[in-house]
Amino acid sequence: MEKPQSGLSFKAMSFMFKLRDIIRPRGNVLHEIGIKPGFQVLDFGCGPGGYILPVAKLVGESGKIFALDMNPVAILAVKSLAANNKLANIHTILSDGATGLPDSSIDVVLLYDDLHQFIKPEEILKELHRILKPDGILSVSDHHMNEKDITSKISGTGLFRLSQKGKVFNFNRVQ
Repeated sequence: MEKPQSGLSFKAMSFMFKLRDIIRPRGNVLHEIGIKPGFQVLDFGCGPGGYILPVAKLVGESGKIFALDMNPVAILAVKSLAANNKLANIHTILSDGATGLPDSSIDVVLLYDDLHQFIKPEEILKELHRILKPDGILSVSDHHMNEKDITSKISGTGLFRLSQKGKVFNFNRVQ
């Protein structure tokens, strides 16, 4: 990933995401994935946590959400969001790639607006492949990239195959 943003730039990004969420609600985006109660979801590059509350509604109290970001300001924002909404099933991970999660433990990975920033995408994708369950879904969206670049970057590793495209690109883990 790239270097963490400063506090001011993070606040500007957070404001832009709030505007985006009004125009294109996160729940509509997540609907395509099929997240169910009890799922374990990793929001990789979670930023200010725009997907946290909609995912929390979908996974319910029996599910877990892991929010990973390399920016300590983002992690603090997600912790505050979880505390303010009394969500005990949100776990934050401060990292630039390594999740620390067990093999085959995650149902869905959200990889939104981050792929274009990766210096070594193969390493990140290997880590995501490792932690996804055999029937897990890698859901990708990146408005900085076109469809061909997204699908070739993800499928080109041989670790994932495209299973659905709509508002997001969903990939299944190749065994």
